[in-house]
Amino acid sequence: MFDSGSSVAAALEAGEAALDETQRQPNGVDLTVGAVFAQTEPGFVGRDGKRVGDRERLEPTDGAYRLEPGTYVVRYGEPVRIPDERIGFVLPRSTLLRNSCTLDTAVWDAGYEGVGEGRLDVGHAIAIEPGARIAQLVLARADHETTYRGAYQGENLDCDE
Repeated sequence: MFDSGSSVAAALEAGEAALDETQRQPNGVDLTVGAVFAQTEPGFVGRDGKRVGDRERLEPTDGAYRLEPGTYVVRYGEPVRIPDERIGFVLPRSTLLRNSCTLDTAVWDAGYEGVGEGRLDVGHAIAIEPGARIAQLVLARADHETTYRGAYQGENLDCDE
């Protein structure tokens, strides 16, 4: 069963996220654009290791990221903490989809803390303002043995880039 939007908001605010009232939805919380990156070098995913490829931070032009068709990495604007006994899913907002764009994300396990990222696929040129709502975080009850202790724990919490 999925949690209510007010429960998701309470979980984020307990982790010191500052939410705007417009981010609260009936079934989740909207996440905003914190930064956009273009990957410039290959990454690596192996059996015993991984490496994220180098990337270039894009700057807004005239108050918006002006993105041509292609693939980008978006860093959300809010720190997230997934409560114990929950699992987090991030889904694109429908306005993004209606503009020929989508957002690919991974599951956020119980105990994950950080400012996460997703893959933004732009099918048709679009302008997106920093701070625009592009995704919705929903939480669902989940049974598990342990909580997240992976390499991305605490990612981007004290990062200005």
